[in-house]
Amino acid sequence: MKLYSTNNTSASVSFKEAVFNSMPQDKGLYMPVSIPRLSDEFISKLGELTLPEIAFGVAKNILGNTIPEADLKALIDDAINFDAPVVELEDDVYVLELFHGPSLAFKDFGARFMSRVMSYFLQAGEKQLDVLVATSGDTGGAVALGFLGVPNTRVTILYPKGKVSGVQEQQLTTNGQNIRALEVAGTFDDCQALVKQAFTDAELNSVYRLTSANSINIARLIPQTFYYFNAWAQLLRKGKSKVAFAVPSGNFGNIGAGLLAWKMGLPVEQFIAATNANDTVPAFLKTGVYEPKPSVQTISNAMDVGNPSNWVRIADLFKGDEAALKQLITGYSYNDEQTVEAIEKVYADHQYVVCPHTAIAWKALKEWQSEHAEVTGVFLSTAHPCKFPDVIPAKVAANISVPESVKELEGREKQAVQMPASFDAFKTYLLNNI
Repeated sequence: MKLYSTNNTSASVSFKEAVFNSMPQDKGLYMPVSIPRLSDEFISKLGELTLPEIAFGVAKNILGNTIPEADLKALIDDAINFDAPVVELEDDVYVLELFHGPSLAFKDFGARFMSRVMSYFLQAGEKQLDVLVATSGDTGGAVALGFLGVPNTRVTILYPKGKVSGVQEQQLTTNGQNIRALEVAGTFDDCQALVKQAFTDAELNSVYRLTSANSINIARLIPQTFYYFNAWAQLLRKGKSKVAFAVPSGNFGNIGAGLLAWKMGLPVEQFIAATNANDTVPAFLKTGVYEPKPSVQTISNAMDVGNPSNWVRIADLFKGDEAALKQLITGYSYNDEQTVEAIEKVYADHQYVVCPHTAIAWKALKEWQSEHAEVTGVFLSTAHPCKFPDVIPAKVAANISVPESVKELEGREKQAVQMPASFDAFKTYLLNNI
């Protein structure tokens, strides 16, 4: 597998180099030189396969001979060892539950796969790998648990002070060992900017072997394609084949993975990008003007991204064909009041509790289906609602079943370094804590 930078299509690197370097020095993002289409036979037989079998087939298709088949299968069986069921709420409306992994969020797919790929590629005696990650909520917890105890790696997580939920903060600040957390006085966009700048800083790169666990790393996107194929397989067993996916969208890695799956041959009728008040992409889809802006804080905090990194990848997939992009992707945005109303409506109608991000995806799907009733809709549930008890209405939150793993976090000591949203401060911290 070879990859190029979105800022330089003439040069290519190996998958290993893209995983470890995370972001090209030209500040683009890595994309596959070739995206092989899966065979019609594989697609038609998806309904007969398990999630690990689907994951192996998809990974083998795009990675080629980068990792020997036996090693790749063992890696996937270890990483993807939890379910992602599709649950019917009503006729032609399904929820894809992506919160059954260790950190109770969809990002377990990417973090666990990536940690094992990096561990596989690391050679004995090589320089320690330092993983930098910015989080608006769920990425930090998933990466912390995905890399916890992995030999010869260390993870530094940057998160915006006061802008993640209590459970999310516990998941990313109470691990110790090879995981360290930085509480940044700023927004997720500030955290993401610090991480990106670190990758292009010559002095830091001379001292550290830096990589990222954010969705800017291609190793995060590839495993996220698995659950789109698996969801379609589950619906195929129910006799459904015309499917639209509504995706809670912040940094646009999740929907970017869906589009990568579509490029590999997954027959998707429509992708629905559902955002909160940070509506850069829905605004673009309506006006044709792409205008990043500072992020604003909402109750769906993991989507508080004003300048989504992965949009350049999505644009690259369509090679400048804006009409085709707008035909396949529809965007909707909702404010906090509408989000709370959606949480209450889903529970009232179905006795089903959704997190605020999931509620936004449900609302977008219902709005889209009001004009496309003939298509089965799947909205992605990206996190367990127990992570957001303070923003879910009390009468609904009372019905949340809290997993034992969350109960075990209570009382554990927070370990985090407070820091201004300053690259000089971040760089000084890294150089003083080698």
